[in-house]
Amino acid sequence: MTDYSNIETTSGNRGLSFEEPLIFELDSQDSTAVDLDPPSHDMDRLGGLRRRSPVGLPGLSEPEVVRHYTRLSQKNYSIDSGFYPLGSCTMKHNPRLNEKMARLPALGDIHPFQPESTVQGAYKLMDALATWLKELTGLPAVALSPAAGAHGELCGIMAIRAAHQAAGNDDRKVVLVPESAHGTNPATAAICGYSVESIPGNGNGRVDVNALTARLGPDVAAVMITNPNTCGLFENEAKAIADAVHAAGAYFYMDGANFNAIVGRVTLSELGVDAMHINLHKTFSTPHGGGGPGAGPTVLSEALAPFAPVPFLVHDATGLRMVEHAGDKDAPQSFGRMKGYHGQFGVFVRALAYMMSLGIDGLRQASGDAVLNANYLRVRLSEELTPSYDGICMHEALFDDRFLKDTGVSTLDFAKSMIDEGFHPPTMYFPLVVHGALLMEPTETESKATLDQYCETVLALARKAKSGGMAEEFASSPQLTPRRRLDETQAARKPVLRWKPEPLKHAAE
Repeated sequence: MTDYSNIETTSGNRGLSFEEPLIFELDSQDSTAVDLDPPSHDMDRLGGLRRRSPVGLPGLSEPEVVRHYTRLSQKNYSIDSGFYPLGSCTMKHNPRLNEKMARLPALGDIHPFQPESTVQGAYKLMDALATWLKELTGLPAVALSPAAGAHGELCGIMAIRAAHQAAGNDDRKVVLVPESAHGTNPATAAICGYSVESIPGNGNGRVDVNALTARLGPDVAAVMITNPNTCGLFENEAKAIADAVHAAGAYFYMDGANFNAIVGRVTLSELGVDAMHINLHKTFSTPHGGGGPGAGPTVLSEALAPFAPVPFLVHDATGLRMVEHAGDKDAPQSFGRMKGYHGQFGVFVRALAYMMSLGIDGLRQASGDAVLNANYLRVRLSEELTPSYDGICMHEALFDDRFLKDTGVSTLDFAKSMIDEGFHPPTMYFPLVVHGALLMEPTETESKATLDQYCETVLALARKAKSGGMAEEFASSPQLTPRRRLDETQAARKPVLRWKPEPLKHAAE
């Protein structure tokens, strides 16, 4: 087959792949999509603050603007164009029915400052969502307002802190966080004023229960466990951990970022969970990434429910009413407000549409399919890749870099080579407890045909790396993208965050 990958074109474009400059580089001072009449007054009403230099916005016609942003969008990899095997991210298809519901004028055009009598329908939707979340977890209360996962963690730990303060447990200043937990867990505990101590894992990729129980004492406020954890494994001693934590007078926080793997199959109340955030934007199919939108409702046990943040809904004789202020008769022990309004309402609509369209049986099947797909990847890819742990995984399969030993190919090189094959790379070098980690989460929405194509590609790349003498080729990947590999260290440390045109040269120069 003839290789056309190095053909150069006069325009710089390659067929339908356009070489698109920055919009500022397309600027023409004589072009504009809007003609404005000059101001009719002569008086300076700017208090002497008249601009001395151009505003810096590019002047383009409407077709140029449309083409520019359309071409930029075609350079993005998205869930609508391909498979995202990102571990711990749950990048799955979002049913268009959810989007249609979120765009209904009666839901999309309301405002949080409207009179309560005019938004009873929105309140009923939020109440229905809360009911689903409580039923799915078995816990009696839920705070809807947290804006995303880490915000939900913050909610749970703040409720725990408020409970300890109410009980006079001011000496409990330590939160224990296993090394297999999400990285936001220790950050959340620290921002709440706690000292964080790490608990090691065992040889099976799970919490070392003996080490954890040995550390429990009167200074421990809580234990934060991610379950399933970041190694894609279920913490099968979670109930024993919860019992030990409660016996020591502490609370059991469970990170629910991976709830997608256990919906409809595990009742959190039976595990002894006191608080858990739920990423609606991961478990219940709302689009996420690129900054949002997200939502992280936090379910609370009976012991923590009185300390839930405001606002929250209550039923009274006139319908549903929002309790807005901590200290009111309906929220005497609330720790306060976390967010300006009532939560991410558009995400609530999408999540409830997903739940109602699938029903409990469908949600249970979805979590089962997520686990089935991950184990399919684990078994097939084990032909060439090296799984980090033996046995069944949950929603994501974890591999390390032992299969690349003596090849000269790094985890980063291997992952970048997948881009040329049309696949988004999996999560690299995470979790940190596994050397050269490749973490893959197929989710429940991918077909067997897609997974087979992915597996065949990854296996072929692994054989290629092992064949020897390919280190340089892998290190130069990707080759077929609009931009080649960046110096990621420098990009992180010295990012170029703005475009500034070259200064104009004067004629005298």
